Amino acid sequence: MMKCLDTAQLRALSAEAADHPRRRRNYNLHASAADPVQRMLNAFEPGTYIRPHRHRDKWELFVILSGRADVLTFDDDGRLAARAALDATEGTRVIEIAQGAWHSLVSHAPQTVMFEVKQGPYVPTAPEDFASWAPPEGDAATRECEQWFRTATPGSHLKR
Repeated sequence: MMKCLDTAQLRALSAEAADHPRRRRNYNLHASAADPVQRMLNAFEPGTYIRPHRHRDKWELFVILSGRADVLTFDDDGRLAARAALDATEGTRVIEIAQGAWHSLVSHAPQTVMFEVKQGPYVPTAPEDFASWAPPEGDAATRECEQWFRTATPGSHLKR
């Protein structure tokens, strides 16, 4: 058996993300949360806020399929350590984030879709693995933080 996803399905996933309050949707390719390798598509639209977090014992791999996005990494105090621009048409297309690294993503174009691979089984992110220096989802400050993610330069610090 094969799982095949075409451009129309990627666009449909992006349309779901655009209509969702969080402005993102995922499509799991793995059969269950217990699978030893988690594989999924993540569609995320400009304006979505992904709170910086870490996976203490797991790496993550992102491959951009459509659109443009930046992957951001941070130090323990919320200072931007690095940013990598991913573009489906040119430049960097694949990035791996080391285990334990604080990170987030920001979408720069409609219909941005990433293919993500990480070690399983799936374990929800523990509260202490969400950055205390960044607002939680739903907080009034998330819009300002997401805007900062768009233009912040390495060495700068999120001001709250």
